[in-house]
Amino acid sequence: MGRTAMTTTNTDPSRRAEPASLREMPDAAIAMIDAEGIVVGWTQAAQQLVGYSAGEVVGRSAAHVLPPSEDEQRASAFAEQCRARGGWSGTAAIRHRDGHTLRMTLRVSLLWGQDAGSRWLVSVTDIGSLSSEATRGPVRESLLARAPIGIVVYDQQLRCVWVNDAMERQDGVPRHRRFGRGVKDSLPAVEAEALEVVMRQVLGSGTTKVHEYRAWPPADRRREHAFSASFFCLQGADGAPLGVCSMTVDVTGNRRTRERLAILSEASTHIGSTLDVMRTGQELAELAVPLLADHALVDLVESVPFGVEPSPRTGTTSGRPQVMRRAGLASVDLGVLELPWAREEVIHAHPDSPFTAALRTGRSHLEPVLNTLAGPWVDDDPVRAQKVRDSGVHSLMVVPIRARRCMLGLALFGRSEEQAPFQEDDLLLAEELVTRAALCLDNALQYARERSAALTLQRDLLPHRVQGGTAVEVASRYVPADMDHGVGGDWFDVIELSGARVALVVGDVVGHGINAAATMGRLRTAVRTLADLELPPDELLGHLDDTVQRLNDEDADMSAAVGATCLYAVYDPVTRRCTVARAGHPPPLIVGAQGEVTIPDLPAGAPLGLGLGLVPFESVELELAEGSVLAFYSDGLVESRDEDIDVGLRRLAAALAGQPSTSLEDMCSRVMETLPAQAPADDVTLLLARTRALHPAQVAFWDLPNGPATVPAARHLAARQLREWGLEQLVTSVESVVSELVTNAIHHGDGPNRLRLIQHRVLTCEVSDTSTGRPRARHPHTLDERGRGLYLVARLSRRWGSRSATDGKVVWAEQDLPSTAGAL
Repeated sequence: MGRTAMTTTNTDPSRRAEPASLREMPDAAIAMIDAEGIVVGWTQAAQQLVGYSAGEVVGRSAAHVLPPSEDEQRASAFAEQCRARGGWSGTAAIRHRDGHTLRMTLRVSLLWGQDAGSRWLVSVTDIGSLSSEATRGPVRESLLARAPIGIVVYDQQLRCVWVNDAMERQDGVPRHRRFGRGVKDSLPAVEAEALEVVMRQVLGSGTTKVHEYRAWPPADRRREHAFSASFFCLQGADGAPLGVCSMTVDVTGNRRTRERLAILSEASTHIGSTLDVMRTGQELAELAVPLLADHALVDLVESVPFGVEPSPRTGTTSGRPQVMRRAGLASVDLGVLELPWAREEVIHAHPDSPFTAALRTGRSHLEPVLNTLAGPWVDDDPVRAQKVRDSGVHSLMVVPIRARRCMLGLALFGRSEEQAPFQEDDLLLAEELVTRAALCLDNALQYARERSAALTLQRDLLPHRVQGGTAVEVASRYVPADMDHGVGGDWFDVIELSGARVALVVGDVVGHGINAAATMGRLRTAVRTLADLELPPDELLGHLDDTVQRLNDEDADMSAAVGATCLYAVYDPVTRRCTVARAGHPPPLIVGAQGEVTIPDLPAGAPLGLGLGLVPFESVELELAEGSVLAFYSDGLVESRDEDIDVGLRRLAAALAGQPSTSLEDMCSRVMETLPAQAPADDVTLLLARTRALHPAQVAFWDLPNGPATVPAARHLAARQLREWGLEQLVTSVESVVSELVTNAIHHGDGPNRLRLIQHRVLTCEVSDTSTGRPRARHPHTLDERGRGLYLVARLSRRWGSRSATDGKVVWAEQDLPSTAGAL
């Protein structure tokens, strides 16, 4: 029933009855079911929990919400078992309206009516929307489900119509004397009047209220008992109130139980605050001390701290004891408790110790009076046994930590300051705490496995080595997000293009996890494919936006659409010009030759995948001095929850500013050092590129007239230039290539042409013309008189291609230089 706020009412009959000071509570998830399994009553909280309104459930079979049993015979046997026991409590699966399954602890109580009829009241006592994988295994009664609860259902006139057996044991009123009567027939007038006020408020508002009152049950007339009653409004199919259900618990002398429930409540918020399994182990130990024990240890199977799920058979063999690692350690006095192993150290338990036995059998071990004077482990390790005696630990509990049939470790609880030994109810509470911690540990393990897969995929898909050729010198850094947020979809790339140019790319896929990493790989491949087409940056981003839209159309059944930002730049070392376009990505920073930092004014562009294809992207051309540094990055470097992007940009600019001769690796390291000490909440990507410029002597170009006589002249010019560069070995092949490319330009163009030779890591031969049509090579047939030109160019070149130009196109071909031909 959860934590409730209690209110007390004065029991002096001489005083005038007044409405109790009530505090509205969250509605309880309650359903009433008749003997045929039909839902006849519903609450607002039940609707909030499973999504079904009263109109959708009342009058229908409870199987509409409860997943169907495997067979009718099994369902019937379960119903008979519930009737024989007068109810049932445990963990069960509930079907949500949207189709997914919730695992929660339910209590099914048998109610009796006036004509010997029966109904069932189903109430949630410990909601946990946990995955079914995390809760498989034998159903175990929770601590809350063991408390006896008296239940009475009243009609709209506040007359009793249904009651369970526990209510008679609480107030001594037989059920046949209760039907058709109100609370005044079973309680003092003042208490009854106060309760009726509460019930009318519940009927009128539909909310849940809790009230505490005093009474003298027949089993103990000598002392006054305190009862806590919770009142819930039951709704019919039309959503109108049918009546009020009261659930009453005897809370007399129940301080210890309340403390235990408070511990469980604390566990919900204090255990599993992170996805770090070692931290979760420490949180379990710290919560247990001193609330449950004076000393607590948490030891995990050695593979668990490394994010590796142990085998289901771990600890079950009778061979060598399982090696574990200490994850949690807490004590009321660590100075007194001298332990052979500190936190994070490897644990070697004795094979005959109760610890190894609990790990092997999977069953908890309670030793109310710890025997440290005799036993196999005491005889084998007298030094350790003496340390235990010196610590004063006299009572011990050992609880296995299990999840999804896997043994994750052990939790040990000891008492030394508290003189009372551990009892069975202490063990039950310890098991509750450990179970909650086990779910957190299992969740962290599943997340660690997914994160490891995503990180591996991310690193495999990112470039292992980036090179900028003769155009730029590059350096990069990539830091994945922290464990809580998961690996994101950041990527960067450096793509060598024709004519000694280079493309610089940085992007960021929305989201985290393995799907984001996979999407990143698809987009990086798409960018490389589009870059091979030698498209201008704005056109490339337009095609990439279409690609993201297609991915969204193909994955229409996915819960989240693909979205991304991207910045694409092309730098030409011949002209020292850089053409940049961006799609919702942060702008680059430019570090000048003197160390000054500027942010170019670039149109932001829309992020990819928003369906804004009608708004074209825009490219901006920048002229850069030789030695300028371009800084490309993702928003994780400059933006966080605690830091505005402007602050992050100033921090980045300050880290980049300075001596222009600083190496790029040192600049990257200096930027990374400015990040907060804790792991980032988003991926951090940084790509630095220092521009180079080709010496004029490495480039030769000629404007050619558009006529037949141009071809031999172009051959002669190219051959003469090659001899000046000392590349006589390439004259024959280059002459043939130039002849074919110039002939093709004359045939397809109608204006002046240009021949350009660039000597960098390779020799590039370019011919530009005014035609916009892209050439393609084909295999000519034997009798074909044309079509052999580009086929010949392809055979004589290491690679060839074409790209669009401002006033036409450029067809290019590359030749290996004699000094590098053997290495390429």
